Formats: sequence, C-alpha cells, structure tokens
Amino acid sequence: MGFTIGGIREMRSGSRRRGRTAEGTAVAEYTGLWGWAVVPGARAVAGVCSCGDPRCPAPGDHPLAFAREVPAGATLDVAARAWSEVPGASMLLPVGRAFDVLEVAEGAGRRALGRLERMGLPLGPVAVTPAGRAQFLVAPGAAAELPRLLYRMGWDDAGLDLRALGPGSHITAPPSDLGGLGPVRWLRPPVLDTAAAPPQARLLLGTLAYICHRS
Repeated sequence: MGFTIGGIREMRSGSRRRGRTAEGTAVAEYTGLWGWAVVPGARAVAGVCSCGDPRCPAPGDHPLAFAREVPAGATLDVAARAWSEVPGASMLLPVGRAFDVLEVAEGAGRRALGRLERMGLPLGPVAVTPAGRAQFLVAPGAAAELPRLLYRMGWDDAGLDLRALGPGSHITAPPSDLGGLGPVRWLRPPVLDTAAAPPQARLLLGTLAYICHRS
C-alpha cells in the first residue's frame, strides 16, 4: 500500500495547503489504502457527455479513452499528479481485478444487507447508485460463476433482477456523479479487513436471490 491510515489523516488535513484537489485525495485513498486502481471517467451535464461525442451511448458512464489509469498502490503524490491531468473526471473502479460486483435493485439490496448483517456473514463494500441499484463487491470470478451458482441454488429460472459485473466493466466510485443523475454513495464503506479480500459470491447469493424473488 502507498501510505498508512495516519498518512490518510495527514493527507486530508493538509491537502488544500499543498494544492492537492479533493478528487486527487479521494483517488489516492482508493489506490493507496484500499488497493484499487482508478480510471478517469466521463461526466454528463444535461445529458451531454464530456467525452465530446454528441451521440455517446452512455453519457457520463464510461472511461475516458485518452486518460491513463492510476494503478493500485499509487501514492498520494502519484495519484494527485495523475488526476491533475484530467480535471473534472469522475472516478471509475475497474471490475474483475480486486473484486467482481453483484448488482440488484436498491430496495432489495438494502433489505438483503440488513439480513446479511444480522446473520453475521462476511461482507465487503456495498455501494448504491442514483439509478437505484445496489452494488455488492465480492471476490473476483463471481461473474463467470453466477449462472452455475444460481443453477445449483435453484434460482436459475426465477427471472431475478440480479446481475454480475466482471472483467471489462467499471463501476462509479463514491462520491463521483453517475451519468448526471447524482453521486454514488456507500451503503457499507470499505474497511481494511475486506477491501482487499471481499467475500465469495456464494456466501451472499442465496440471500440476495431470495430477497430479489420476494421483491
């Protein structure tokens, strides 16, 4: 990792004095503390994407093709310097490396999260988007395993509003804006114990599938 928790505190208190932006500080926390790469993403204003394509199929919801990724483990100075090259960019997290994502409707996700916490099951970070989706970060490989896991659990033909995101996908990192709809937020923020080692999808999937079915 690029710095310690104490370094994070010092970084937050002194970032303005040293001319570092809030966005650069947030990027450095993702790369240095949680060990995730961050990709600069487009933003959308009034439906117009900052990528410059007037017919963009996903305004404010995709990586900027010309921008370079800030790698996992990047230090504060490296992250701040890289982000200064893309002012106004949103923060995207590449899926399929440190984690895959199980995504459900927000209401179902909130109910499932409460039940999972009461059951004492291991949990990783959980984000909620302004589009009304809850995103559970789980161990890599979940997207490839999902059809087999649903089949084994008897949920394969239930028509669930549940999908997995894997390699090649990105999610918008809090507190960045998603598609001009508003900021993404953490329902369950990352912590040191699980950020680098999120739970296996099979541990959460039964509860998520059941709640989605009931919803």
